[in-house]
Amino acid sequence: MAAERTYDVVVFGATGFTGRLTAEYLARHAPAGCRWALAGRNADKLRAVRAGLAEVDPACAELPLLHADTADAASMRELAESTRVVLTTVGPFLHHGEPLVAACADAGTDYADITGEPEFVDRMYLRHHERATRSGARIVHACGFDSVPHDLGALFTVSQLPTRGPVHVEGFVRAGGRFSGGTYASALTAFSRGRTMLRTARTRRRAEPRPPGRRIRTHTGRARLGGSTHAWALPLPTIDPQVIARSAAASEEYGPDFTYGHYAAVKRLPIAVAGVIALGALALLAQIPPARKRLLRWFEPGSGPSRQQRARSWFTVRFAGCADDRRIVTEVSGGDPGYDETSKMLAESALCLAFDTLPATSGQVTPATAMGEALIRRLTEAGMRFEVLDSAPTGPPSRKTG
Repeated sequence: MAAERTYDVVVFGATGFTGRLTAEYLARHAPAGCRWALAGRNADKLRAVRAGLAEVDPACAELPLLHADTADAASMRELAESTRVVLTTVGPFLHHGEPLVAACADAGTDYADITGEPEFVDRMYLRHHERATRSGARIVHACGFDSVPHDLGALFTVSQLPTRGPVHVEGFVRAGGRFSGGTYASALTAFSRGRTMLRTARTRRRAEPRPPGRRIRTHTGRARLGGSTHAWALPLPTIDPQVIARSAAASEEYGPDFTYGHYAAVKRLPIAVAGVIALGALALLAQIPPARKRLLRWFEPGSGPSRQQRARSWFTVRFAGCADDRRIVTEVSGGDPGYDETSKMLAESALCLAFDTLPATSGQVTPATAMGEALIRRLTEAGMRFEVLDSAPTGPPSRKTG
């Protein structure tokens, strides 16, 4: 059925800041013969985006423009039924994301987004996973900086280790650059819904089957100094550990007993302390509706830094893995995490789903489960780095004599 669709890939939310960057990436890198289109609710803004893309590639002047509005179920259904893959940047996803997920689950259409909202992901699993499994749709959340570098980095690390026994991996994130307005709005939404988020997570845990005969765990750990980053390691409360744990649960490649910990790596203690205080204050103020409303005005979704500012941004995620008699340090790194690399990851995820030979999966699946090595290859070719920094046997060091 998917082969009969009009389009291979549709960009939904192309008029937003990250959506425009994703469309620009496709204008430069979509393979010859790729049938793609732009979708959104404002025709004038879509035409303006298309005009900008035509400056990148004159052929884009003929890109189809599709009307699609999350408040219009019929338009969501038409969008999903028209394409093999739809990618979306329209958030906060808890407010705007479900209609498109539901339409893709019904139509058997592959779906990719850039959400980092745990409650949204859990709700979509509970409401649409089974139907997507039956229709053959692959619903792949977190295809941006949340959580592709972490999810694929953990997979890359595990692939270098023996997995006969327990496997322990920790990830340490460093980044320089401004986060997106959409990410900021999503974080405030999550902070304001802490209890509801926890209830939804518990409901999903009860509903989701566990891998038989295997144990998968995440741990928060404590702030500490040291490790492979030579920095302060602060527990990082993002969606990434949950995504990695679900990838591990779906594949025996992670071993019979897999544990993952996730941290921010901060070089200087005063900055680490200030970051913890600021995050706590933000979480507290998000509970107060008037304060949350004012905070949301600080970074408007749809806005972002200049090309020059983004060019100075960067990220690294360093992984320390240990299994049996082997330890390893790997690193995933790239440019601007909030915008340029996120749009690259989302676009390459959509192209991967549309064109690559992938494992047979359906329902709500993680990037590593759905695309794994194929997406690592794509991102490496696109300029991201997946590297082994150190690999050695574990155990006591050898004693020199002489």
